[in-house]
Amino acid sequence: MIRLTRDPINAASVAAALGQPPDCGAVVTFSGDVRAETDPAAGPLLALEYEAYESMALSELESVRAEAMARFAVAAIAVVHRLGRLAVGETSIVIVVAAAHRAAAFDAARFCIDRVKQAVPIWKKEVFADPSAGRWVHPAPTDGARRRTQTP
Repeated sequence: MIRLTRDPINAASVAAALGQPPDCGAVVTFSGDVRAETDPAAGPLLALEYEAYESMALSELESVRAEAMARFAVAAIAVVHRLGRLAVGETSIVIVVAAAHRAAAFDAARFCIDRVKQAVPIWKKEVFADPSAGRWVHPAPTDGARRRTQTP
C-alpha cells in the first residue's frame, strides 16, 4: 500500500489496512511527526508545508517499497505520506512493515524512511512565526517541479 494524502494519517488505520499475515510475528510502525523547533532569528516553527511531484512521488515510493521487499525478509510494507500544511504534532508519514522477525521489520522500516527522504520528490517548507523566514528544506523543488505538482 502506497499513498499520498492531504488528510490526517492514522498509524493504527494504516497498520490495520496492511494486515498482519499469519506467518508474521512482527509489525513495526514508524510515524514521522512535525516537531516543535525554534530558529533564533525566525521564532517558533508553526508548520511544515509538503509539496510533491505526485505521479513521480508515487512511482518512487513504490520503488522504495519494492527495494525493501527484495532486500529484507518482510511480507508487507505500507507507506503513506501527507501533503499540504501540517501543524506541529501532526503526522507527515507512516511506514508499516510486517515480517516474521523483528530485526527485518525494523531494518526495512529504517531503510524505507531513509530512502523516502533521499529519493522521493516530496519537498517541505518550514513556516515560522516570522512569515519572511519561511524556507524550503533541501532539496527544494525547482519552479518547474512546483508547477508540475498535481493536486488530487
